[in-house]
Amino acid sequence: MTAPAQVAAGARSLGATIVHGLVALTHNSLALIGLAVAFCALTLFSRADLRASGEQQLRSWLQARQEAEADSVSQATAGNEATLIAAVDRATATNPQQLPKNQAAVAYWLAKKYRVAPEPLAVLVSEAYQVGKETKLDPTLILAIMAVESSFNPFAQSSVGAQGLMQVMTKIHTDKYQHFGGHFAAFDPVTNLKVGVKVLQECIERAGSLEGGLKYYVGAANLPDDGGYAAKVLAEHFRIKQVANGRSNPQEPAAKPALSAKANVPAAPAAAKSAKPAADTATVALVDDKANAATTAPAKTEATTVAMGS
Repeated sequence: MTAPAQVAAGARSLGATIVHGLVALTHNSLALIGLAVAFCALTLFSRADLRASGEQQLRSWLQARQEAEADSVSQATAGNEATLIAAVDRATATNPQQLPKNQAAVAYWLAKKYRVAPEPLAVLVSEAYQVGKETKLDPTLILAIMAVESSFNPFAQSSVGAQGLMQVMTKIHTDKYQHFGGHFAAFDPVTNLKVGVKVLQECIERAGSLEGGLKYYVGAANLPDDGGYAAKVLAEHFRIKQVANGRSNPQEPAAKPALSAKANVPAAPAAAKSAKPAADTATVALVDDKANAATTAPAKTEATTVAMGS
């Protein structure tokens, strides 16, 4: 027999031996396992106390697994519920029917006119009335400014950086947003409303009158006129006030609509009353120097007027 044949025969013999050994080992292992199982069964059959103890441990193990699975399901459900609750809390919306009758009427009228949902508008109307009560400003004036500035689009931004519902110059009034968490709060509708009202108050006090304050607010303090901004705001204020007083189809103002608005203007400081408007040649820091870039109309009126949902 040649050497290669001998090597092949040896390899076959070695393989057969290994296979035979594995079979024998498996057979013996199964036999040992069978014997162990039989021994345990006999022991449990003959020892009731051991059998009861084993059953108790098995039940405890199964119960622990069931409780662990139930806890995991409960935690997952609780997490989902918490997420849903958090989402509801973040939503700036409410049912207009829960508002007082006059506020609900205003919310529905504005929603129809500006093509926005009445639910978020209901929150803004309610907040305007609350803030107006605190600041002695007519809430319908606050709503009129939001209408003219952004058409109730909380994400509106003008070419000069005025942002949000009331088109506040965020870069100029960053300090006013610190209390609300930073400048990104400019796009939170309620926060923007509050900051805008604060800016409006400062403008009115500086000018000494509502119309003058609106001119400051729009950034036209150093211009001959405000491009009709104050008249537009007061006209919308006149209409909203009619709706709040129960008129479903408000009439257009027959003349310059400044009568009802001036009644709610906070008293200006003595310095502001005695100062002449012509003497104020400095650019108003409250609203930014954006008026200087305008030629015939305030730059702030270029704010985006796309309404929500349109």
